[in-house]
Amino acid sequence: MKKRGLKIVALLMVSVMTVGMMAGCGSKKEEKSDGGKTTITLGMWDVKQSPFYDEAIAAYEAEHPDVNIEVQITPYKGGEYWTKLEASAAGGTAPDVFWINVLHAESYFDGGILKDLSDVAEEVALEENYPEALVEAYNFSDQQIGLPKDFDTNALWYNKDIFDKAGVEYPTDDWTYEDLVATATELKEAGLEEGVYPFVCPVDFQTWYYPTVFANGGWILNDDKTETGYADPKTQEGIQCWIDMIDQGLSPSSSVLAETSADTLFGAGQTAMVLAGSYMTPEYLTNDAINKSIDLVEFPEFNGEEPNVINGLGYAVFEGTKHEKEAKEFVAWLMSEEAMKLQGEAGTVISARNDAQHFFADSNKEINLAAYTNHADKAVPLPVCKVAAELYDLELSKLKLAYAGEESLEEVCKELKISADELLGTME
Repeated sequence: MKKRGLKIVALLMVSVMTVGMMAGCGSKKEEKSDGGKTTITLGMWDVKQSPFYDEAIAAYEAEHPDVNIEVQITPYKGGEYWTKLEASAAGGTAPDVFWINVLHAESYFDGGILKDLSDVAEEVALEENYPEALVEAYNFSDQQIGLPKDFDTNALWYNKDIFDKAGVEYPTDDWTYEDLVATATELKEAGLEEGVYPFVCPVDFQTWYYPTVFANGGWILNDDKTETGYADPKTQEGIQCWIDMIDQGLSPSSSVLAETSADTLFGAGQTAMVLAGSYMTPEYLTNDAINKSIDLVEFPEFNGEEPNVINGLGYAVFEGTKHEKEAKEFVAWLMSEEAMKLQGEAGTVISARNDAQHFFADSNKEINLAAYTNHADKAVPLPVCKVAAELYDLELSKLKLAYAGEESLEEVCKELKISADELLGTME
């Protein structure tokens, strides 16, 4: 099987040589364009965030009349963003500043195409103003190669219309997993409309089973990323809880969910409750079929702990940029209180800066968006390594057998650990 992580490193090594040759030819010399202005390119993938950048860039350019910011949007779907980024990096033409996530950070660091932003981190007081988990996610060998832009956590959304018709009380922030099961059972016994489910349990690592695995004292990766924790009974208990809900008929079967996603079912009014990352908020709130009847609460407690996993995006600067000074200045501004406030008020993502997180929650007073930001500091970082994408795919391929009832979770996890540990060995 082709290992994407190794492929990336190989490609980026070509990039390093390319950038080096370009430097020898004087290509890193500062160049001016657009009527004497310096043009800085920003690579991103989410068009829904364009309104924020339109406003932010206008403000930045007003303060920096010698700089022009050009946005390049490439779709994330199908890996198009990363494919284009890797190819442009190899050719020395990557955007000056671009979005990066924790899944790619280490491979790109090893590939040598990310500027060390430790000086910018010091300028913006990164450790003081940003969550420790996000700061550390982009720090390798004491180099801060990414600066936290935003983050996502998970919460429980519910459809009030379905609850009202069933005569069942709404969820609350102090719910436990047992409350979730009890209410889902009550909804089922109330007799929901055909094709409507109380809850939904897909094979989803970040939003469903990782939070409960960690809350239960289980683990996925050890500290040095050489071993997986799938064989640990505590890990398996954190996964089994969702399979139990399928077995009790409180969720559609895995075969149904293989055809229709949990988000699609909730968006169509076909499930009373769903867990969702904060990045789903804009989609739900612009869905006319449900947006007048939905709200959310915090992720229900599990084993006495409030489960959650935190993940986020960061800003990186291309090692081969011809405009290092301007690129770093732009990133520093994007990390500022002013820019993070604008981003939070847009209501699309949660700004990573500690004093700006509440702007996302305050962006819509009609619903409880604070469910995402309350206790975010206690959320566990998404476990990542150089072969994280392959690891997640392997989990899916194995765990779906347990979710479908074809094999016991214990047997599946035994097999999964063997394969996953072998995969980790390819990083050596």
